Amino acid sequence: MNTRERLLTEAARLLDAGGESVVTLRAVAQAVGVSHNAPYRHFVDRNDLLAGVVERDLTLLAAGVEAARSGDGSASERLRRGLATFVDYGCRYPSRYRLMFSKPEIVLAESALEAAGTAAFEAVIGLVQDGQKAGVLPATPTRALANLIYATIHGLIDLEIAGCVTEQDGLPGSAQGISLLLNLMRQSAKKGQGQLEGS
Repeated sequence: MNTRERLLTEAARLLDAGGESVVTLRAVAQAVGVSHNAPYRHFVDRNDLLAGVVERDLTLLAAGVEAARSGDGSASERLRRGLATFVDYGCRYPSRYRLMFSKPEIVLAESALEAAGTAAFEAVIGLVQDGQKAGVLPATPTRALANLIYATIHGLIDLEIAGCVTEQDGLPGSAQGISLLLNLMRQSAKKGQGQLEGS
């Protein structure tokens, strides 16, 4: 692992342990065991470092979704597994998740981050296309449907990691919420197919 990757790994670890506020170039350098100036050879500033963490994780998320998409099982099962990639990430790494989707200044810090975000969304679009072809998702414009599912996932995860949904309240967590959404969409798709066959 080269120095840049070690710095990113340590920044992610600090994020997980103490949140965004504890991540500084000095703290990361100290944890890795390099000079205080060493991170500046790889990152312009703190935002650039954080953007690197987000870019790396977005790339991993996109790969996870693509792996689910090309895996075994029905289109419905692959869709659920692909979307579960985001749920698992958000619930396991809440500080990274918040950084990834709630910090526009981080996006501005690194142009490569926009490409990584686009790749992650395109992976979701691929899942949605597969679901539509298999008849488990409604035949609506694909990008619009993917955006709706994507936004719903983020909203559900946000609520869960903020502690706003609990079993005691009878509210579904993000995984249950996504299952409900997909079941409703599958019913809508079947209803639409039935209407076409009856017309």
